[in-house]
Amino acid sequence: MDARWREARVCAVAAGLAMAGYAVAAALHGAWPPGAAATAVPFHAQLWDQAHGRSPGDLLFNWNSGYGAPFLADFFANLMDPFSWLTVLLPRSQGQLAVFLVALGSIGLGTGLMAHALGRLHPGPHWLRALAAVGYGLCAWVTTVAGPAPMWLWGLVSLPLLVLSGDWCLHERRWTAATLCVVVAWAGNLYTAAMATITAGLVLGVRLLAVRRDFRGVVRVTGRAVTAVTAGVLLAAPVLFVAVRAAQEAQPESPLQPLGPAGFGGHVARLLPGTHGGPPVPDVSIGLLGLLLVAGLPFNRRVRPRERIVWCGLLALVVLGFVWTPTLLVWHGLAIPAGGPYRVAFVLSGLLVLAGWVSLAHRPDTVTLLGGAAVVLLVAAVAAGQHSVRASTWALLVAGGAVLLAALWILEHRHTDRRAGAAATAVLGCAVLGGAVWSAHAALDAAPSGTASGAPVRAGYAALRQAADWPQARTDPGPHAFTPNDPLLLDGQGGGYATGYLPTVTALLLHDLGAGWAAGGRQTASVTDPVGQALFAVRTHLDDGPPPTGFSVARAAAPPLVTVLPPGARTDTSSVWSRQESLLGGQVYDVPDPVPAGGPAPTAHGSSGWSVPATPAGAEGTAFTAACTPGGTAFFHGVWFDGTVSGLGAVYRSDGVQPTTAVPIHRLGVVPADGVVRVVLHADTVTQVPARPVGCLRPGALEAAVARLTATGAARVTVDGHVLTARLRTGGTGTALVSVPATAGWTCATGGGPAAAPRSVLGMIGVPLGGLGTDRITCSFRPPGLTEGLTLALASAAVTALTTVFGRLRHRPARPPRRLRRAVGGAPGGAPGRNGA
Repeated sequence: MDARWREARVCAVAAGLAMAGYAVAAALHGAWPPGAAATAVPFHAQLWDQAHGRSPGDLLFNWNSGYGAPFLADFFANLMDPFSWLTVLLPRSQGQLAVFLVALGSIGLGTGLMAHALGRLHPGPHWLRALAAVGYGLCAWVTTVAGPAPMWLWGLVSLPLLVLSGDWCLHERRWTAATLCVVVAWAGNLYTAAMATITAGLVLGVRLLAVRRDFRGVVRVTGRAVTAVTAGVLLAAPVLFVAVRAAQEAQPESPLQPLGPAGFGGHVARLLPGTHGGPPVPDVSIGLLGLLLVAGLPFNRRVRPRERIVWCGLLALVVLGFVWTPTLLVWHGLAIPAGGPYRVAFVLSGLLVLAGWVSLAHRPDTVTLLGGAAVVLLVAAVAAGQHSVRASTWALLVAGGAVLLAALWILEHRHTDRRAGAAATAVLGCAVLGGAVWSAHAALDAAPSGTASGAPVRAGYAALRQAADWPQARTDPGPHAFTPNDPLLLDGQGGGYATGYLPTVTALLLHDLGAGWAAGGRQTASVTDPVGQALFAVRTHLDDGPPPTGFSVARAAAPPLVTVLPPGARTDTSSVWSRQESLLGGQVYDVPDPVPAGGPAPTAHGSSGWSVPATPAGAEGTAFTAACTPGGTAFFHGVWFDGTVSGLGAVYRSDGVQPTTAVPIHRLGVVPADGVVRVVLHADTVTQVPARPVGCLRPGALEAAVARLTATGAARVTVDGHVLTARLRTGGTGTALVSVPATAGWTCATGGGPAAAPRSVLGMIGVPLGGLGTDRITCSFRPPGLTEGLTLALASAAVTALTTVFGRLRHRPARPPRRLRRAVGGAPGGAPGRNGA
């Protein structure tokens, strides 16, 4: 019991030091957590809404974003960290504080588990083990990669958890516990769990090779590890299946970009504390103490040569895997993430800490310390002149290096003196924590600040809450934007959504209707024109406005969420204007053919559009004219155009980049009395615009179309989680058009009939009503892969339970036969028998 209590204290001290270090660094920075505004804060706001019953959707479907999108895969990816539930205990407006607490809890838990894993790897001084674990909990990856995106921080927990599972398999015990640890890791975050599983397997392999073992023992250990991982992954099958199916339906990543030419010096520099910035390379620094210990491992003669060789070989193998593109793709699931090519760096940081502890646990002598110091000086010499090496790095190396070497020398030469050892340990603790805080503060200062809090956001949330009329109509936070995920942040129902699981159907529908996108379609935005807003039943939206809030509230008439297209309605996909009219069920635009009218001559490519040449500095831009009905409203849709657009008094910047950044429809102004719309394009580079980029909304046409759709559309719409029900006008025929992207997983029924998959009408849900008509439709969503995952998980749970029970029965001590027990009971000096006193 005393040993367990001592171990708990060591882990708690390690966790507390890491949490305190991160909190102090954030306090010095003056904001938390930097860079988390775009994704983490809005998703935790959605969790708060669902926990308090204020969200229009549920865990299966998100009615807020992308005008309706699947949510379970995003919940698994962003909110499965158990610390995320701390969010519900705080006010909704304290989203950044909630995300900070999530990060803090994950850092503490990961550090504590690493402290315990180090003790299982090799026995050694308890408090030194805690300090080594702090280097892992505050490694550079935490502040530069995972801090802005706390969902990745579960990887910090998964790695030591799976290393502990491997330790149990190595000692052939606790197979069920090892399996459950795999479940916790994979359910918490699939992405980092896969990386941590590979790494834990490599660590187990090193431990098998470091000591000579008989072949049968190696096979038994390997079998236990493989079966534990397999069973654990199968128990997490609902997460796995839903995520895989969602990834298959998602908008694909942008084309793979080659890794930047960081060079050998750029990579080596990131081993040093306090480095940040420069070309993208792995952030693997674990502090100066860890670096000295790892660098001294090859010289530590107290570590068996075989063990030194396998640990150094493993580190070299992983490092090479980080600089070769094919192996880096394997680490990242065959797709280098757009946000940074080295999300996997935490596993190398963990391996460095484990290897450093092997050296520290064997009490590095003077030769080891001098060898490690020489290697660190060599690293510093190679890294000198790199952009990532700052003044703080040299200060940490000089001052921190001297203090650490002196303390380690005292621990070696005066290890029998308890006072000297305690003083040296205290000095090491101050040096480790001070260096970690300094490095973290430098990295946090370089991170972008968020805009997901403050008075403007609270004002936007209040404005949408006041105007809410869901589900009869939508209140859209766009086109104004605080973050890419404003519909979650402000509890509106808009088109903005930034996620790796954004369905291709959603991205293409919004793109085809004139909304903008970024990140190659993995970040969508709300529609900006009145026809698009009417198609999505947007009656209230936030537009850009003056300070102090930066937005203004705009309102317009819109039909209900469910409208009815007449029988025989046809779709036209020749332009963005014709697609909008097809879903609206009537013509509202003049769509003239543009005529070149001056400046650098464009090149016509038929239905593919126009190539617009770059405009020389100071020269007149390429001009087009188009004829429209006087008094109408002219709009321009440049899509990929990169340059400046001007016309009818409007001037705006268009930053299109094909295929990553699409520009939405922009309003030019009122068509003059002569009916001529003149648009001038000042292109920065050779770029392309659609064949018919100008559309003119006829006076009164949209109002008439909205009145018609309202009269023939749904009389009432109700939404209950992932189920939508609409009551139609009596005898409705044709096709019921639900203004929701037709993503996989929807089934719809008319009247009381059987449910079937709906048809797609240019990307929206279309429900055929039949010739006789019906007065009600019901649509329900179920994430693809959920049923299969639950079935497999239940079967795996049954097998795991049976295996556990049979294992316990097999290892239970055998009871002697009843005749022998009676004989022993009646023997002299034995226990009294049945007739005894």
